[in-house]
Formats: sequence, C-alpha cells, structure tokens
Amino acid sequence: MSKPAIEVKGLRKKFGNHVVLNGIDLSVPSGTVYALLGPNGAGKTTLIHILSTLVAADEGSVRVSGYDVVTDKLQVKQSISLTGQFAAVDDALTGEENLRMICRLSGLTALESRVRADELLQHFDLTGAAKKRVKTYSGGMRRRLDLAISLVTSRPVLFLDEPTTGLDTISRRALWEIILQLKEQGITVFLTTQYLEEADQLADKISVIADGRIVATGTPGELKARLGGEVIELYNEDENLIEAFPTTGSIQDISRALNELILKVPQETKVRIRKPSMDDVFLALTAKKSTQELEGAFS
Repeated sequence: MSKPAIEVKGLRKKFGNHVVLNGIDLSVPSGTVYALLGPNGAGKTTLIHILSTLVAADEGSVRVSGYDVVTDKLQVKQSISLTGQFAAVDDALTGEENLRMICRLSGLTALESRVRADELLQHFDLTGAAKKRVKTYSGGMRRRLDLAISLVTSRPVLFLDEPTTGLDTISRRALWEIILQLKEQGITVFLTTQYLEEADQLADKISVIADGRIVATGTPGELKARLGGEVIELYNEDENLIEAFPTTGSIQDISRALNELILKVPQETKVRIRKPSMDDVFLALTAKKSTQELEGAFS
C-alpha cells in the first residue's frame, strides 16, 4: 500500500486566545480527491495554509508527499501546487503572458514556456482568450487561468481553497470536470468548500470540520448512511418547504412520524420522502451543541 499523500496528526493552531484548529487528524490517500467541508470560520483555510507551509502549526505533525512540513519545507514546496480563494493573476497581462511569465519564473526556457503555456491554454479551454487582457475575463475564466498557473510544473499534490466560490453554475461545473481530470492523471486534490453538492460530486472522501475539530469523515455515501434512513419533508399549498426531519427508514418509524404529523399539520400539507443528502449531513453536524455530541452522532 502506498504512503498517504497527506498525513496530519494532533494538529493544533491558535491565533491569540482563539483556537482555530484543535487536534486535527486526517489521512489522504494518493491520487484521490479529498474534501474538507465546513462553515466560515471553521478553520479550513488555516489548515490549507499549514499543509502548504505558509503558516506554522503550534502542535502536531504534518507530512505531505512523505515530507515533514517543518524539517523538509523545501521538499514539500516542490511537491505541491496551491490555488487560493482569490485568483492570483495579473489583470494587465494577457492570459498567455501570465502563463509564460510563471513558466519562466519556474525555470523553463523561453521555448519551453511557450509550449507549456499553449498546452495549458488548450487544456483549460482558454485558447480563444489567450491574447486578451485578464481584466476582460469572466470569473470562471480567471479561475481556470489561476488553476492553469498552479499547474505550470507537474506536482503530485494540489491544494484548492474554495475553488468555485463566486462562480456561476456553468463555470462551477466546468471546473469540477477539470478537477476530476486531474485526479485521473494521478494528482491528489485536497480542496476546501462550503458547497455541499461540490463535496458530494467530487470527493472520494470528505471530512467535516466544525469549531476547529474534525467531526466526521467518510465517503459521501457513508456520511449520508450514518445519518439514518429516509427524510420526511413537509410542503405547504404553494410548494414551499415547511420542515424536514430524518427517520430511521423503517416502516414503523415512518408510520409513527406520519401519524403524529396528522394531528399537527393542516390537511392540505403535502408529504415527500427522500434519501438523506449532504445538506442533511451538514446541518446535522453543524447544528449540534458540542463537538463531543457531533463525534458521538457520527461515530
């Protein structure tokens, strides 16, 4: 069995008196897409910064591609690519010029830079906009260019910090396709996201972080299965969702729930039954009062 691409044990970090990460443990298999899902302020970006050597941890150990982020910092940097929350591109340059500049800064010759830039422009569907200044690009185009820049040199691990934030649905799905293509090439993709569907569609495994702790880890299917059976939804006459709550999925539990509802809701209320979604998982995990309750509910 190959070594994990990323291995984190007992990671802790605080800024002043505020504890951001409080004992993080995770292991990311090579060649997979691993999603870190959590609300704003949960510690996602701080974890990315520690994994990519931008911020030092207070306690714990972190290894990326087999290298320690403290003692083997240079080797870690040579093993990773990072795309942050905001596109790091030069608006005054064209897309092609941005790529060639980064290629040259990465040590490629002028000829190698031209060839590599052309490859990336084609791969990320930017050939038609290659000669246009980046300030004229849409949000999706800028994001694709930013991702292309991070892949100028081939690295085994790619960190994506909320890669599709601010993108429209079409641009977001186009970027999903690119991420899955990178996985097919054997690249390990570690991404943070607030989008539940994104984690569900892309990730081989998901860790949910809340209050600086990992409160659940598993495949999308495993996390939804742990929540329970079917979810009962109540809709009013205007087809607006009134309430949703999980059941065990058994006939007895669903029958009991429906019998109780008959006494509480108007007769015109409509009932629908569906499988749990990542939305249900996320709400269940982040609505608890303590991380101990969270971990117990999904252990």
